[in-house]
Amino acid sequence: MRPDLTPWRSSRDFRLLWSAGCVSSFGSFLTYVALPLQIKHLTNSPIAVGLIGAVELVPLIVFGLWGGALADALDRRKLVLGSEVGLLLLSGMLLLNALLPDPVLWLVYVVAALVAAADGLQRPALDSMTPRIVPHDQLTAAFTLLSLYRNAASVAGPALAGVIVAVAGVETAYALDVLTFAVSLVLLYKIRAVPPSTGAEKPSLSAIANGIRYAWGRKDLLSTYVIDIVAMLFAFPVAIYAFWASDLKADWALGLMYGATAAGALVVSATGGWTSHVHRHGRMLVFAALGWGVSIALAGLVGNVWLVLLCLALAGGADQISGVARSSIWNQSIPDEFRGRLAGVELLSYSVGPQLGQARAGGMATAIGVRGSVWAGGLACVVGVVALTAAVPRLLRYDDRTDEHVAAVRAQHAAQAAERDALAA
Repeated sequence: MRPDLTPWRSSRDFRLLWSAGCVSSFGSFLTYVALPLQIKHLTNSPIAVGLIGAVELVPLIVFGLWGGALADALDRRKLVLGSEVGLLLLSGMLLLNALLPDPVLWLVYVVAALVAAADGLQRPALDSMTPRIVPHDQLTAAFTLLSLYRNAASVAGPALAGVIVAVAGVETAYALDVLTFAVSLVLLYKIRAVPPSTGAEKPSLSAIANGIRYAWGRKDLLSTYVIDIVAMLFAFPVAIYAFWASDLKADWALGLMYGATAAGALVVSATGGWTSHVHRHGRMLVFAALGWGVSIALAGLVGNVWLVLLCLALAGGADQISGVARSSIWNQSIPDEFRGRLAGVELLSYSVGPQLGQARAGGMATAIGVRGSVWAGGLACVVGVVALTAAVPRLLRYDDRTDEHVAAVRAQHAAQAAERDALAA
């Protein structure tokens, strides 16, 4: 039940990557809270605050796909460093704007769109670095360790941000975010180069299309993306939490509702050593997705706020297990020459799903009530996962000990490691 620390002990570059992500994620949560609060202060308009999601979505999609093509063609470390510099400068712009006597509203939206673009460029390179710096048999443990700080930041980050913003203002939150980016830059700079594979495709629309064709040709891989989208589309009721809390006559519990799923995921991450011993990640993914849907459905059916919080925590734990399973399949079975482009596709699957899910939750809440929207969405998630599993039985047969794609990638990683050791010698 203890975390598997083998990747931390065996890879200096993984320790640096983990530490950089830990520092910058807490800083990013400061801006995540401060940005909508600043818009609220400037406009006092819920629509103006909600517009942030709209201006971020298109840049994230476009630059996420392009960032995946760049990650396969360039040194991934350099791409991550360049994006990190851009994010630092953008946080600096938010800080300078906040220090003005009359902050400029349109600049906040422009910077938010640019941050989404920079994140889209960086995330595929960042996600596809791990298979290059961690031995193949340690990839599941590595993802669990990365999830540990991300989930801890999801729980503690917003709470810390709320205190800082309330006591010292949004400009202090932005300043601390700039500082965390500076620290993470120093750590990322110390990571060794992660050059592209031999014969890597140049970044282009055709290269992106080739990556999508590869995913389409592997129905087991494609089903991992679709299951994630289905789970978020039907069973992601975050948009109606405020109305849900009121329906439960527990407005005081709104913050706990936001933190419950992250807390459940954190518990699984902190006790996730067992995930390194799982080999049938397809079954792991299906059962976890079903657990997410059932937990959300139960949360909508019960009328006690403490039972709702328990169900949300169980859902968060199931989602974390699902994330470990998906990441293991992706990192173990996708060749390095496609890893960046497929990371771009993954970015879309876990970004677009929640956006659509919030619209779905709000629309159904208007039609059938808040709790009806929650339990019906959870039930629809269960039905969708069962249908997809029946359509792609190969997913249930996935076993990293026998899968031909895993065997090919394992051999590729072994050759790359031997070449890297020879160059170091």
